Amino acid sequence: MFGHGVPAVLSVISDTFTFAWIVAILFATAWLLDSRGLAAGRTLAAATWALFGLFWLSTVPYFALEHQSYVESILALVGFPASVYAGYLLYDGRASLFTLTRAIAIMLFIYLPFETIPAFTLAGVAVPEPRRILIEVVATQTGALIDLLGYAPEAVTSSEGYQAAYSWTLDDGHTVVIHIVLACTGLGSMAIFGGLVAAVEAPIARKLRALAVSIPLIYVLNILRTTFISVVAGNQYMHWYPDLVLTMFGATDPYRVSFLVSDRIMSQLLAVVALIAITFLAVRELPELAVILEDVLYLLTGEEHDLTEALDLPREPTNR
Repeated sequence: MFGHGVPAVLSVISDTFTFAWIVAILFATAWLLDSRGLAAGRTLAAATWALFGLFWLSTVPYFALEHQSYVESILALVGFPASVYAGYLLYDGRASLFTLTRAIAIMLFIYLPFETIPAFTLAGVAVPEPRRILIEVVATQTGALIDLLGYAPEAVTSSEGYQAAYSWTLDDGHTVVIHIVLACTGLGSMAIFGGLVAAVEAPIARKLRALAVSIPLIYVLNILRTTFISVVAGNQYMHWYPDLVLTMFGATDPYRVSFLVSDRIMSQLLAVVALIAITFLAVRELPELAVILEDVLYLLTGEEHDLTEALDLPREPTNR
């Protein structure tokens, strides 16, 4: 949000998104092979999980050094051993992990088009890239909410060339420009829930109810988040302990302190809490999701959990 769009990921992989597409296709292929009862599906899925772990490991330098996010850096670090372990467990016979495998494939197929599809012309009609459409919609709605709160920053062109940035002029004459980028749209979280819901075997009515309580809530909370960060960073409302904050994040610009506090600390931690709460609401509507969540908990703790009993979920048929 505060910076220059989506920079190239610092990694050993030269083209991160191409690598992600390969992972998505391999996961989908493993899914297809397994659905036809072919043992090669399990082998391919296990190997692809290892590649998925390498993908997460490759993003750590970006999250840590460029994006300056402790939360995302830790999640990416955890993602590497967790993915490799998932591949091992799947190959060793934990068949329930195929549901999570399907979910990851669907998540990637939802998310990656927004990162990789360029603008194009069809039958003489110019079609903008999907990322631009989503970013500008979120930026417009964020700006409308900012206006409702009584603020009036200047709408300017973002570093990506979109109508998706707001310029705030401080009392000392300094200008702070807040950019709305793809990471500000909530797409990642919506892709996660879309993948999870699509992957489980359940009646369509329950799937639609789970999506109805998760996707709109994520979207609304995200608009509140972008508005909160824009107002706070644009007005320097959280210029707290600047020396400490700048040292923590390896930054030097004192005008960035309010952004780091409001986004990298407060918003990202609250986002984790919000996603846990939304997951609880979704699993109440779609108990089949418990199978995936139990597998995730097993990867993280090494212990079996019965979420159906722990959360007092309805005893609906699951895809065990």
